[in-house]
Amino acid sequence: MATNKKRVLVTESMTKAARDVLEERDNIEVIRFTHLFTGDDFRAVVKEHAPVAAFALGATRISTEELDLARETEVVARIGVGFDAIDIPELNKRGIPLMVAGTANSPSVAEQAIFLMMMLAKRGAELHALVTENRWGERLGMVPFDLYEKTVLVIGFGRIGTRTARRCDALEMNVLVYDPYKPEEEIRSAGYEPVSDLDAAVARADFISIHCPKSPETVGMFDAARIGRMKSTAYLVNTARGGIIDEPALHAALVGGQLAGAGIDVFASEPVEPDNPLLKLPNVMTSPHMAGVTQEALERMSMATARNILSVFDGDPIRENVINKEVLDK
Repeated sequence: MATNKKRVLVTESMTKAARDVLEERDNIEVIRFTHLFTGDDFRAVVKEHAPVAAFALGATRISTEELDLARETEVVARIGVGFDAIDIPELNKRGIPLMVAGTANSPSVAEQAIFLMMMLAKRGAELHALVTENRWGERLGMVPFDLYEKTVLVIGFGRIGTRTARRCDALEMNVLVYDPYKPEEEIRSAGYEPVSDLDAAVARADFISIHCPKSPETVGMFDAARIGRMKSTAYLVNTARGGIIDEPALHAALVGGQLAGAGIDVFASEPVEPDNPLLKLPNVMTSPHMAGVTQEALERMSMATARNILSVFDGDPIRENVINKEVLDK
């Protein structure tokens, strides 16, 4: 089907207001696809609507085959900030910028990290069950504890980690920060204690909250050895990416009493398999990769994504939102 319009393929999670921003342009045609489409299903959509000038993706993977089918892609945009599902080397070869939503969902992820800490410390699920199951008399056997004066180790001091640290500080926690890519003075000037030895810091923490990207360097960062260095009374919270924690090692530590509990928003395999043994443990709080997905965050991320795409079409990409900035410099 011949068209002079630039086709933009967007996941159904993009809000109407953001789609309207794109559709206000006479030269843009917006085409929605099902959020969880991937593999052959997604490639069929791309082939049907090619040429595709831009993609606005949720968790959908994109690489050589999809880009070949799209033919004339100018930009790939994530309605979010993670990009482990995107083949960046392939984009680089083609000179296509990958853009993310900046700080749009960072307050939401930071709040979810705090929520998981709170639920674990205050034994939210267990105490709720005592009331609904008429087990009130057992309450003194499930006494919760305070976050006040506990030590939290925040891993990653970027958009989300900085906000998580700020919220922990407001709860009067002792905040340690590990980020080998940030100057110690930047962390110290924010009011937190920088740590350079991760293993030593892990042994000090009552809570660990992960906020680093998934990369070859961070995959398996929390393996059996590192989890084994944590206090038996400590809690591990991950709202970053699945695979940073070795799930079998985490399960073994939780079952063996070497770790008090965990809050997990992201899993190595998603959607998580129903027989994943972590789901059977009472000291694990989970959510379905929703830390950055709130009503407000979806609106902010969607609008940021629309602006990202338009900036490329207009020849002036929003540089701070481009992951592979080298393609802009060629």
